[in-house]
This record gives sequence, structure tokens and C-alpha cells, in this order.
Amino acid sequence: MAIAELVAERSTCIRRQVGAVIVKDRKILTTGYNGAPRGIKHCADVGCLRKELNIPAGERHEICRGTHAEQNAIIQAATFGVDISNGIVYSTHQPCFICTKMLINANVSKIIYKEEYPDKLAIDMLNEAKIPFVKI
Repeated sequence: MAIAELVAERSTCIRRQVGAVIVKDRKILTTGYNGAPRGIKHCADVGCLRKELNIPAGERHEICRGTHAEQNAIIQAATFGVDISNGIVYSTHQPCFICTKMLINANVSKIIYKEEYPDKLAIDMLNEAKIPFVKI
């Protein structure tokens, strides 16, 4: 988890810094942090529409400029051809519903997180998929 926390320090999100690490067979496969896509201005530079509109955490993800940490870890695996199936995800925060769907489809075996995130649908989906998720 310490590595996920270190990765989170790279985040350019002004609301929440999140880091994720995907591990398999005790080896780090990929990492990700939340922030604007490559080549796009960071939220720290242009502001946060979700913050300006006072949108609560866990809602209206579609108007966020940022890509989530878990998404970036999955994208990194795809970019470099790394098989993350059956990997364990260490994330500083519980994944949102969108990231949860991606992690289910990526066939991860377990999710370990530190901070809760208000997204009941994500928890329901993980339970249905029978993917263990553990808060430490």
C-alpha cells in the first residue's frame, strides 16, 4: 500500500489524490494515479468542474477531466502488453463503479484499498462478481 500512496503523490486532481498498483506473483506489474489524460491541461491549471458545481464524491464521473488511478493502471498494462489477469489491485481508495467494471473485466482476483469511496453500486458489483475487496 505504501507504493500506491507514493504513486498517488503524482496525482494532478485537486479533489482527491489516488494511487493504484497491480501486483501478480509478488511482482509489481503496473501503477496508475488519477489525473488528466496525456497532453491535456491538468485540473490544477484549469479548475475542477465537479468542484465548481458542488457535485458530491461518487457522482457525475462523466464530467471529470481526470482518468482514475485504476483506469490508468489498466491502460498502462494494455499499452505495454502486460497480462494483469488474476492480479491483485492495491489502491489508496475503494474503486468507483466505472473502475470496478473495468477491474472485473480485467479479471483481477482481489482489491485491497485504504480509504472508502461513497459508491454502493461498486460494492454490489464486486459482491456479485465474487471478487474479494478488503479495506486495510
